[in-house]
Order: sequence, then structure tokens, then C-alpha cells
Amino acid sequence: MSVFFNRELSWIDFNERVLAEAGRRGLPPLERLRFVCIAASNLDEFFMVRMAALKRAIRHKETKKDESGLSPRETFCAAAKKIRSLIDRLYGCFLDEIIPALEKGGMCFLRPPYKTDEAEYLHSFFLREIVPVLTPLRLEEPPPQISSGRVYGAFLLRASHEDLFGGDEHVSIVEIPPVLDRLIRLETSEGKLCWALLDDLLLLWGLALFPGYLAVESMTFRVHRDADFSVDEQRDEDFVEAMEEVIAGRETSRAIRMVYSAEGVLKNRLAAFLNLEAEDMDFIGGPLGLAAFRSLIQVEGYDRLKARAYRHYPHPAFSGGETMPVSGESIFDILRRGDVLLALPYHSFDPVVRFFEDAAADPQVVSIKTALYRTSGHSPIIAALEQAALNGKHVTAVVELKARFDEERNIIWANRLERAGVIVVYGLAHLKIHAKISQIIRREPDGLRRYLHLSTGNYNDKTARFYSDLSLFTCQGEIGADVTSLFNLLTGYSSQLSMKKLIPSPAGLKVKLLELIDREAKRAREGAPGKIMAKMNALVDRDIVEALYRASQAGVNILLNVRGICTAVPGVEGLSRNIRIVSIVGHYLEHSRIMYCNNGGAEEIFISSADWMPRNLERRVELLIPLLDEKIKAEVKEILESYFKDNTQAWELDTSGVWKRLDAGSEPFSAQDYLTRRAACEPQRQSEFVVRRSQG
Repeated sequence: MSVFFNRELSWIDFNERVLAEAGRRGLPPLERLRFVCIAASNLDEFFMVRMAALKRAIRHKETKKDESGLSPRETFCAAAKKIRSLIDRLYGCFLDEIIPALEKGGMCFLRPPYKTDEAEYLHSFFLREIVPVLTPLRLEEPPPQISSGRVYGAFLLRASHEDLFGGDEHVSIVEIPPVLDRLIRLETSEGKLCWALLDDLLLLWGLALFPGYLAVESMTFRVHRDADFSVDEQRDEDFVEAMEEVIAGRETSRAIRMVYSAEGVLKNRLAAFLNLEAEDMDFIGGPLGLAAFRSLIQVEGYDRLKARAYRHYPHPAFSGGETMPVSGESIFDILRRGDVLLALPYHSFDPVVRFFEDAAADPQVVSIKTALYRTSGHSPIIAALEQAALNGKHVTAVVELKARFDEERNIIWANRLERAGVIVVYGLAHLKIHAKISQIIRREPDGLRRYLHLSTGNYNDKTARFYSDLSLFTCQGEIGADVTSLFNLLTGYSSQLSMKKLIPSPAGLKVKLLELIDREAKRAREGAPGKIMAKMNALVDRDIVEALYRASQAGVNILLNVRGICTAVPGVEGLSRNIRIVSIVGHYLEHSRIMYCNNGGAEEIFISSADWMPRNLERRVELLIPLLDEKIKAEVKEILESYFKDNTQAWELDTSGVWKRLDAGSEPFSAQDYLTRRAACEPQRQSEFVVRRSQG
């Protein structure tokens, strides 16, 4: 038996767990639909990145086996088989369970053949609102561009009269452009709210685009292209221009997969045109691109079909409890009283926005520096940085353009910042900047003071409502000096990076993790009760996994919460018997990274931007952040422990590689529900802590 699971197959297992949530009949149908859309979107990215990389390795005749013992060809075949099964179940759940449940709740999804009144309305709508926007393209040389991920209609045409173009038959394709909604809303004669799919209308009445021709065949299709390539960082010209070429290149890169809605000649003609083989083609017995149905989740008036409303509570340090701010206090007045930790999304993201907005308006603030990886399209943080620069602050933004699939958005708002007078630095060559850090320098009576924000998640006010992350505010001097050193490295030159508290990668984070694990093993061998608890999105790094195996053999109790990919094998006698691995899949996306070490009773707790993967530990700028405040350490330990108590949203990995959902039994416990309740009663908890602290 291999002591490592295959990375790609482990990722598919994660999507299996997401799909299992969609299959839970106890959930409201729109919540189930949300998980269907997540699974479909995840699969798209998996094909464009991971399967594309495997296909490239196969073309190059690479045969080297990975840690699990599989070659690229073996991995590709095993992954393709699992994905085919997953897609069948995904569409079965969508068509046979979720759509009927939505219809029972008053939301209908119409498919041909339509009733007479429906057909009349939709036909008129198609001719009036859709046809003028569409562009039919001949499938001939020079070839038309077929964009990755878009839905197209394809038509095999035969002239009903003399053919001006010659030949017996022609193929034309029609893109459904993203400016059009694929779901068309209409009221039925029964007064129900229904949606029809634009794809169906195109196939039914698309001949309006080809007067004088008959349709021999028609179908819809989508193409996935290779997105697993990056910018050439050796180029001398403008880096933004080089990144824009990468974005454009994804639209014309090698096609690696096509999904289609009907068998026939068209499928084969398109496959030949795209240089695709049979193994790269998948028939789909339902609407293509299910992620488009996400818009139904936001429809008003159907709360009964949605998950219960989840609240985001204000942190008492900013709005209530014993630490309630005095009227007119700035966020800097609050932070001087002590560190504050937000547990997102249970706490509101507003203090993070306020951090930047107060800095922009405060006349005593002289400098703002931030590292931005992903943010929202209309970000209030970007607006605050612009205003700060316009107000005369010295503002620097380190913008990571290499954030896959967000590069174009990052370029747009980086240009906005530059126009406002912000100093924009485009990261480091060969290293992706993934650390989430900001520094505000304020002039105060006793001199300059650094105020800091460090997080496990991005500066994105939209995803902060759905991603579980930890967000630390502090003005501790040694951490401030470390952050200044790191920014100097990111924007200038530094051959030595001396840190007193923070541990960055690639310089030292992996080494530190190995030291922490090995230290726990050493203490366990000496008789101390060794314990490691850690939470992350992925566990892949071989050196880390082997260190965990050594610690397990030394008797260390190891609890790992791994949301997605996990190559470690738990529960093997003589190797990993003391390792337990669980995964939480719930309403919120688990995104925080935490590590706890018992350290012989002198407990240490860290939060981090980094997963335990080679790319994070060796090819990115990341941070491991020690928690120094005893109250915050206790809070984070409590949060971490709750994930290992979960028995309603938790899955446990067994030695054979199978993830099994835990049985709630008579005492169900959900970590996400618990953390919601915890945030709701935070003011009372804060008051109790203040009383306990005053009593010694």
C-alpha cells in the first residue's frame, strides 16, 4: 500500500463531498442548487488546470510516477472515470431531484416542447431580444475563435435553394455571449414564475440566423482550454502587458475537452476542428454550464426555498460589550487597547473596510501599505486607497497579477489605483505574493505607530460573507517591524530578511513547520503529551506529510482538518495510527489556516495564509503568524477544537482513501452553527472574560 494518496483523485473526492451536500434532501432546494453550481464550477477549473497539465504530460510522454505510484496516463484515466461518474450523479441530482423540488415550491424550469402560449412568448422574445445580438460564424479557415467555458450552438446546414457558398453542407456556430442571461424569466398561464433556457431557444429557432438553410443537425457545446500556464517573468517589457497576453492566450490555447448535448456528425466535425480525441469528449444529458443557474438563488420572494438566513455579527471591540468604543473613537483608538481577532464570516467584515476608510480620512495617518491578491469588483477597500492617495497619504499597493482567473480584474483596479496616485508594485518575479497583510503608519504624540492587519483570507468584501477566515488586528511593535521588513522586500531589495515574530515563505515557513512538528515528536518521545491540531485547505507537501508520520510514530496525537486535497494516509499501524483527518463541507467555505502545538504545555497557536503544499511553502510569499495575546489564543483554540467535534457536516478519511460522513447520533454538533451562536453571544463572552481577568 502506498503511504500517499493521489493529489488529483483526492481533489475529485473533495468535489464528491460537495456533491453529497447537493444530494441532501433535508436541505432547501435552492441551497442544494448552490452546491450543484459550486461542484460544476469546480469541475470546470479542474479540467482547465489539472487535467490540462496531465494531458500535456501525456503528450510529452512523461511516465514518472508520483508519490501514490501513478503515472500521468494512469492518473488521467482514473480521474476521467471518477469524473464521468460524478457528472452523471451531478445531473441526476439536478434534473431528478432539485428541479422537481423547485417546481413544487413555485419555481419552474421549462424545457421543450413548450405549451402554445409559452412557445409564442419565447419565440417572439427570441426574435426581438436575442437574434439581433447573436453572431453566426462559419466553421472554416480562418478558424473562428471558440472561447473557453462559453456555451455555443452548432448547426449542420443544408441550403433549401441554390447554395451561394458551394458544397452540400456547412457547419456554423453561434456563441451565447455573456451579456445575455441564459435564464429567461416568464410568467406562465398558471401564474407560476418560470425560467426557460436560452440554449433551448437557440436550437429551436436559431435558423432565423440562416435564411434559406435547413438544419440537418443542431446541438449545444462547451470547450475547455488549457489554463495551466503563466506569464514569462524573464521578459523585459511591461509586466502588465505580458500578463494581458496570458489572459488573451487562455482564449486560444489548446482545447482539452468538449461537452456536447447531442450525438451525430456535428460532434465529430467539431472534434476534428478542435483536435480532440474520443477521451476528451463528454455527452451531457442536460443543460451545459450548470453554474449559470446560480442566479436563481438570488431571486427575491422565495426564502422558503433557501437556507435559513445566516447573520454576520459585529465584533464587540468595535460595537458593544465591555470594550465598547467611546463615541467618536477611531479604529486606531480601539486597537491601542489590544489585539482584535475577527472570525469571518461569523463576524462582520466591516472593521476591515473601516481600517482603510479611517486611515484615508485621518490627518495623522501618513502611510498605508497593503498586499492585494483578490478583491471584489466594486471594492470599498480600493475606493478607500484611492481616497487616501487623493488626500495626500503615501499609499503603496503590492498587487499580485498572477492570481489565476482574477488577473484581468486585478489589472483594472491596479490601473485605477495608479491614476489616483497610489504606488503600485506588481509582485515579485517567480514568486506569487499570497500573504494578506496591511500596514498603516500614524503619527502620534509618542512618535510613529504601526497598525497592522494580517489575515488568512483575501481583501474581498463579497467572499468574506461566505468564506471562513481569521483576521487579526494588532499594533504590537515587533510584528510591525517584521511587516515593514517584508514590505521593503516586496517593493525593493533585501538579501536578508530578519524576522522576530512572523515566519515568511519561501525563506523559512516550511522549515518552521517541520521544526514545530519534529519538536512535538521529540517532546512526545521524552514523555510529554504531544499534540498537534491543524486546519488547512490542502495537505500535499511530501516533507510535511513524512514529518507528521514521524510524529505519529513518536506518539503525538495529530488532528487535521483538511477541506480539500489530502495526500496523507491516516490510521496505518506503525506509520500514522495517531493521525485523524476530517473535512468540513457546510454552508460556508472553510478557508482559514490554523496550527496548534501543545509544546509541553506552553501552547503555541499560529494562523497562516499558506496551505501545506509545495507551491505555498516554496514558490509563494506567505506568512505564518504567531498569536501572542492569551485571550485570542484561547479563542482560536476553541474555534479549532470545534471542527474536530463536528458530527453533522464532517467527513473522516480512512486508511483506504474513502471519506465517510460522520453520524451525528443523539448529540448533533455543527462547528459552523456553533461559531454562529458564539459570535451572537460575543458581547456577553467579552464581559465574562473582563470579569475573570479582573479577578486574576
